[in-house]
Amino acid sequence: MDVVSLIIAVPVITGLLMLAIPGRAGMLRSVAALMVSLLAAWWAWQIFTTEPVLVRLLTPQLEDAGSTASRLMRSCSQYLTFAIDGLSRLMVLLGGLFGVLIAVYTLKVPATTGKSRHFHSWFLITLGIAFGTLLADNLLLFILLWGILALTLYKLIPQHDEASSAAAKKTLIMIGSSDGLMIMGIAILYNMTGSLSMSNITIETDSALTYAAFLMLIAGSFTKAGAFPFHSWIPDYSEKAPAASSAYLPASLDKLLGIYFLVRLCHDMFLMSDIMRVLILAAGALTIITAVMMALVQHDYKKLLGFHAVSQVGYMVLGIGLGSVIGLAAGLFHMVNNAIYKSGLFLAAGNIRERTGEDDLDKLGGLARRMPVTFICALIFALSISGIPPFNGFASKWMIYQGIIDSGTGTGLAAQLWILWLAMAVFGSALTLASFIKFIGGAFLGSLSEKSGKIKEVNITMYIPAVLLALACIGLGVFATGFFVPGIFYPVTGEFEFFGAWQSASVSALILLSILLGVIIYLLTSVGKLRRAESFIGGEKVSEDRGFPVTGFYETIRNAPVLSFFYKKAYKGWFDIYLRLKDLVLWMNSGFSRGHDGVLHTYLAWIFGGLIIILLILL
Repeated sequence: MDVVSLIIAVPVITGLLMLAIPGRAGMLRSVAALMVSLLAAWWAWQIFTTEPVLVRLLTPQLEDAGSTASRLMRSCSQYLTFAIDGLSRLMVLLGGLFGVLIAVYTLKVPATTGKSRHFHSWFLITLGIAFGTLLADNLLLFILLWGILALTLYKLIPQHDEASSAAAKKTLIMIGSSDGLMIMGIAILYNMTGSLSMSNITIETDSALTYAAFLMLIAGSFTKAGAFPFHSWIPDYSEKAPAASSAYLPASLDKLLGIYFLVRLCHDMFLMSDIMRVLILAAGALTIITAVMMALVQHDYKKLLGFHAVSQVGYMVLGIGLGSVIGLAAGLFHMVNNAIYKSGLFLAAGNIRERTGEDDLDKLGGLARRMPVTFICALIFALSISGIPPFNGFASKWMIYQGIIDSGTGTGLAAQLWILWLAMAVFGSALTLASFIKFIGGAFLGSLSEKSGKIKEVNITMYIPAVLLALACIGLGVFATGFFVPGIFYPVTGEFEFFGAWQSASVSALILLSILLGVIIYLLTSVGKLRRAESFIGGEKVSEDRGFPVTGFYETIRNAPVLSFFYKKAYKGWFDIYLRLKDLVLWMNSGFSRGHDGVLHTYLAWIFGGLIIILLILL
C-alpha cells in the first residue's frame, strides 16, 4: 500500500533535507514541518479507515520473479512487513493528530523549541519513524525503528548547559539499555517460535525462557512509556527539554509507543500466567503512587508535570494488565486521554515559561488575570487528569475501576488482590487532585507577582493547540459511553457491557444544569449583599506585602515522620535505577582498574586466566 510508504518516508526525507537549511530560515522550517505534518495526518486518516491488511514493501512482480533483483527484493520484503489492524490504525491516527498540534504550537515562537535550530528536522524524522514503528510487523524492523527513536529523543533536548546534557545522556542510556534487553528478548522468541512476525507469535509464559523473553520485552515497553522502575528519565527530560519536546514525546508519542507495545505483548504475543499478571498490576499500582507522591513536593512545575506523566502510565498498565476486554479498552482510552491532557499541560507550562521566564511555583501567582486563555485550558486539563467529571480523565478512570472490580470475580492471586489495585488507583486520583490544586493555585491564583503587569497572553499559534486539546477533554468526557468508546475502542478490543450506572452525556447535562441553577440562585439572592474580608490562610492573615507560597502547605507531606525517610532517599537517588546501575558500573570499573597495575606478571595472569575460562566454556 503506497500510503504506508508515504507516511513513513515523506516526514523522514523532509526532515533530513531540512538539516541543510540555513539557521536564518526558521520560518521556512516551521512552515514545512506544518505542511508535512498535515499531509501525514491525512495519510493517517486513510490508514485509520482501511480494512485490516498485511503490507509487504518491495514485493517483486511475477514476471521478474527469477531475476537477481527480484530475489533480493523478495529477501528484503520479508523484513519490510507492516500490519494494519485495529490497534495500529488507532495509534497512527493519534500520532498524526498530535504531530499537527505540535507543528502549530512551534510555528512562530523559537522559545517553544528551546531555540534549537534543527528542532523541526528531528520532529519530522521522529514522526515518520514513529509511524513505521507502530505499523511494523517484523520484530527486527520494529526494534530497528524503535532504536532510532532513542536517538531522535536525545536530539530533541537542546544541550545548552551541563544539566540539559546530563538529562539527554540519561535518556539515551536508559532507553538504549532497554533496547538491548529487547534484542535479547526477540532472540529468545525467535529461538522458541522460529518467527519474527508479531502477528504470528502467541506463546504461553510457562517456562524460564518465556518468562525471560517477556520480562526483557516488558522492560523496553516500560522504559518508553515511563513506568516504574524505568521511569526516572521522564522527570529530568520534562524539566530540561522545551515545552514542545515534552508535549510531543513523554506526554504523547512515547506513551503511544510504549503502551502500544505493552498491548501487543500482554494480549497478542504472550498468554500471561497469573504470576506475570500480578507483577504487571503491581508495577502499575506502584507507578501511580510513587510518582504522584514525588509530584506533590515539587516546586518546579515542569518537573511536577513530569512525575505526573509517569503516574498516569500506572493507570494504563493496570487496565491492560487486567487481561479483560473492558480493562484493555480502559487502558487504551486512558492512554488517549492522557496524551490529550498531558500534552495540553506541557503546552500550558510552555506558555507560562514563555511569558514569565520562571519555572518555580514560588515565584509565580495571579497569572489568571493576565493569561486567561491559558488559565482556562490549564484548569480543564488539571480537572481532567484528576478524574473530575464530566471530563475525559474521569471516564477512563471509571472504566479502569470497573475493570478492577470485575476482575475480582475471577480466580488466582491477581483477582484476589483486586481491592488493593482499586484502593491504590483511587488514592492516586485523590493525590493527583491535591498536586494540581498546587499547580493551578501557585501559577494562576493568589497575588500578582511584581512583574505580572508586563505579562500578557501568548500569541494565537501557541494557545490554539491548547484550546483544541481542552475541547477534546470535554468532548471525550461528555460523549464517552455513547459515542467514543463504542466507535473507537470496540473495533480494537471487541464489545463489552458497562455494568455501572454512569451515562456520560446525561450526567454531564445534570452537572451543567446544577451549575446554571447555582449561578441563578446566586444572582437572585447575593448580588449587592457581598462583604469583603481579609484573607486567612494557615492561621495567619495575608497582607499585601506578605504572601504564602502554595508550595509551603505541601512541605508537611515531605516532613511527615514516615514519608520524610523515603523522600530523603529519593532525593539521593536510591530509587533511580539509572543511578544505581551507574554506581555499579563505576565500582566494577574501579576494580578492573586496580587490576591494571602496569606489572607484566599481572597481565600474563589475566591472559592465561581468560584463556582457561574460554576453554572451559567451549568444552
